Amino acid sequence: MTKEKIFGKQGFFAKIGKRNLLIIGAVLLIGVAVYLNYVWFYNPTGDLGYGDNNMENQYGDSAGTSVPSTAETYFTSAQLSREKARDEALEVLQTVVNSEDALQETKDAALSDISRIALDMEQEANIESLVIAKGFSNCVAVKNGDSVSVIVESDGLLPSQVAQIKEIVYEQTGVAPVSVKIIEKATNS
Repeated sequence: MTKEKIFGKQGFFAKIGKRNLLIIGAVLLIGVAVYLNYVWFYNPTGDLGYGDNNMENQYGDSAGTSVPSTAETYFTSAQLSREKARDEALEVLQTVVNSEDALQETKDAALSDISRIALDMEQEANIESLVIAKGFSNCVAVKNGDSVSVIVESDGLLPSQVAQIKEIVYEQTGVAPVSVKIIEKATNS
C-alpha cells in the first residue's frame, strides 16, 4: 500500500474522519491509563519496582510506625463515625437556623438542639480523657439523652474499674450509674 492510499482523499483515515480518529485515540489513551493504574496500585502480583504496590499493608514499618491493632482501628472508626453523624446533624440544624422560611419556634428548637449536642460532645470528650487517665488505653463514650455508653479496651474489667468509670460518667454528665452501660472491647480482637 502506498502512502496516498492510506492518508489521501480516498484513503482509510480519510474515510474514518478526523473527529472519529480523535475519539478512538482518546478511548485508547483512557484504556491505557486505567490499565496502568490497575497494575501500579491494585494488582497484587504486579511489581514495577515502586515498593509494596499491592495495597494490603499501607502502614508499614519503614517509617518507624507500627500497624494498628484491631482494637485501635475499632476505636478510631467508632470515634470517626460518631463525629460524622454529629456533624451531619449539626449541619441540618444550622440549615434550619439560617432558613428565612422557618418559624421562630423551630429556629429556637434547632438552637437548643445545637447547644445540647455541643454539651454532649464536651461531656463525651471529658469522659474519654478521664477514663484513659485511669489507665485504659482506649475509650469511646456516647451520650444519648439520659443514658451513656462507654466502650473501653480491656481484657476483663474489675468491679473497682466499673465503679470508677460510672463515677466519672456521673460527675461529668449527671447520668445515674444505672443508666450507664460499659462495654468491653478485648485488647486482642
